[in-house]
Amino acid sequence: MRLTGEVNRDLIRARLLAWYTDQARDLPWRVPPMGNRRGDPYRIWLSEVMLQQTTVPHATPYFLKFTARWPTVRDLAAAPDEEVMAAWAGLGYYARARNLLACARAVVRDHDGVFPETEADLRRLPGLGPYTAAAVAAIAFDQPANVVDGNVERVMSRLFAVEMPLPDAKPTLNAHALGLVGPERPGDWAQALMDLGATVCRPRAPQCESCPLAEPCLGRASGQAETFPRKRTKLARPRRYGVAYVLTRGQQIGLETRPPSGLLGGMLGLPTTEWRATPFTDTEAVAAAPAVTVWRDAGAVEHVFTHFALTLRVFSGIGHAETLTWAETAALAGLPSVFMKAARVGL
Repeated sequence: MRLTGEVNRDLIRARLLAWYTDQARDLPWRVPPMGNRRGDPYRIWLSEVMLQQTTVPHATPYFLKFTARWPTVRDLAAAPDEEVMAAWAGLGYYARARNLLACARAVVRDHDGVFPETEADLRRLPGLGPYTAAAVAAIAFDQPANVVDGNVERVMSRLFAVEMPLPDAKPTLNAHALGLVGPERPGDWAQALMDLGATVCRPRAPQCESCPLAEPCLGRASGQAETFPRKRTKLARPRRYGVAYVLTRGQQIGLETRPPSGLLGGMLGLPTTEWRATPFTDTEAVAAAPAVTVWRDAGAVEHVFTHFALTLRVFSGIGHAETLTWAETAALAGLPSVFMKAARVGL
């Protein structure tokens, strides 16, 4: 395996930065290449948090809605938790939304609404891991930080033909990326690597013929670029089972607030049983229901989370429960998608 010091580092940087100057994606949170690198750290931070769990096309409308509704970090910090959680629905783990609020409030409380400029100081904010802190430092403040996401890992694994599989290869890939960080245009460099991985050095069918780094790329020279990064054989995703209850009274549906921690923490959703490794019998399902009524088995829905697959049976009934929060059945758009699926089956 060739190490960074054995390749023409300056050539790689020059070619990729020139490519980025001409080919940079036009994104609503991005400042143009070679432009004023003092972009809005709030917008850059928000975009990076959103993009950790989804793609640019999916995240962009959420970003535009968030910034229209909460245009500054002070606005977001002052927002009610439930409004931010509802606006986050569809963007992945709700823990990210809770961390988003915690970070915004810390910036306002501890830094007078101004994001700190160094990677080390950003790292001290709640919810900012190494990647996000490095990304904001580089992109918002033009600090020479090593910004390594999945796209960058893929570029490094192909550029240096790293045979070690992920996740074991992460330290090696991180070291390769660090060896290419330099003082010239660090914000543009970080985004150039991201764009290269997203648009050219794609997971499948990489566009090697149009890649500015095709010549020094060891993966391309091997004729097996698409096989990098190497990956371990995936273990089967475990399956869990649960029951969701669609309890209605007229045009209203009963909802409950989930516990503040854990999956979908703090979100409104349908009442459910626990999610466990074995299916629930009809007797168990009725016994766990939130109200005494005639329950009808309406079917089941399938939903895949990152770490497990869920089969959720749906029981529907008409009745009332004082412990539930009642909402109009026509206004369920803010529910997590798993509960939207179940509600459609049960109504």
